[in-house]
Amino acid sequence: MKIVVQKFGGTSLSTDKRRAMVINKIVSTKKQGYNMVVVVSAMGRQGDPYATDTLKDLILEDAGNCSSKHLDLLMSCGEIISSVVLASSLETRGYKVAVLTSYQSGILTDNTFGNADILSINTKGILNNLEEDKIVIVPGFQGITNNGEITTLGRGGSDTSAAALGVALNADCVEIYTDVDGIMTADPNIVPKARIIDEINYDEVFQMAEKGAKIIHPRAVEIAQNGNIPIKIKNTLTDHPGTSIHYCCKNKMSTSYSSRHKDQLLTAITHKNHITQVSIYSDGDSNKDSKILSALAQADVSIDMINFSLDKKVFTISDEKLSTLEEVFMGFNIKYNILNNCSKVTIIGSRITGIPGVMATVANALAQKNIQILQTSDSHATISCLVKEEDTEVAINLLHGAFCLDQ
Repeated sequence: MKIVVQKFGGTSLSTDKRRAMVINKIVSTKKQGYNMVVVVSAMGRQGDPYATDTLKDLILEDAGNCSSKHLDLLMSCGEIISSVVLASSLETRGYKVAVLTSYQSGILTDNTFGNADILSINTKGILNNLEEDKIVIVPGFQGITNNGEITTLGRGGSDTSAAALGVALNADCVEIYTDVDGIMTADPNIVPKARIIDEINYDEVFQMAEKGAKIIHPRAVEIAQNGNIPIKIKNTLTDHPGTSIHYCCKNKMSTSYSSRHKDQLLTAITHKNHITQVSIYSDGDSNKDSKILSALAQADVSIDMINFSLDKKVFTISDEKLSTLEEVFMGFNIKYNILNNCSKVTIIGSRITGIPGVMATVANALAQKNIQILQTSDSHATISCLVKEEDTEVAINLLHGAFCLDQ
């Protein structure tokens, strides 16, 4: 059975005009001979009547009295509304449609309300409807526990739903529809010369998503990669072919192979704002250092860009965790320094591994505008630089040009 899973985000479903475009995408793929499974998000963004954040705002003042289980039940409503509205429009066009809840779709999760993990998917209900030539619509972002309680999958959960269904159904591909033409070499709002990437591998997209690019949830990429299901990022509003995400070859080697020139080392540049750099000055007591790190972990403070030496521990945290970190530090007799308003700028490319001179190119590019590199970290396919937030946009443009990503 040839199956395509299509996922449509909230902005794609926000108006009658856009929903008509969504229907055209579904119908066009259906006419190509594919069995269709459609995953939908809640319509619109915060402020729109049925958006997830709007539903949450209904109980914002009493949120402390609302259990996470009941909050998940409320938040699941937006996707169900989208499903039925879309089904009605497709039925008007003469197509047979089945709207399946998370229970009917067989999406079993753990009981971590608000951020559940999918444990398994029983595809029998979906396949039965596909065999009857129905377009199956599934509310994204949600599942159900063994006890029959509705859970939500966290931010980006509809992407996760689509990827997991694609793997479970052994789909030909998963198409993620949004309001941009594909994955770009940098944020086009920052870099006017940013280009669309025709093809990219899973590892690079995962790094982009992890390092700040708002294109697809990293958990969805990981699921698709493990199941070797191609993903396409496409625009609901245009007919652009978009960006294809898959392995470069059948043996699953993760060599970069986008449409850029073969000599280009990088695939993209991403960034995260609202970062705080923390420096702890050690007194040589390694036991105390260990206790501090354990206390931060227990307080749910995630640390990043970690550089440890004998006399100093330097790392970064999200700005929103600063007050929690300082509360933890009050329990220890330590000297520390805080640097606010930083940004983490990351260059990404599978080809940079083992290539000399990459960091020199980064440093030379930023030196053109006297941008100070406050800290660095790297992996096999990334180099991240911490800079002052006020320097972020200039830094990204300098690096985009230095590595010829605009060519």
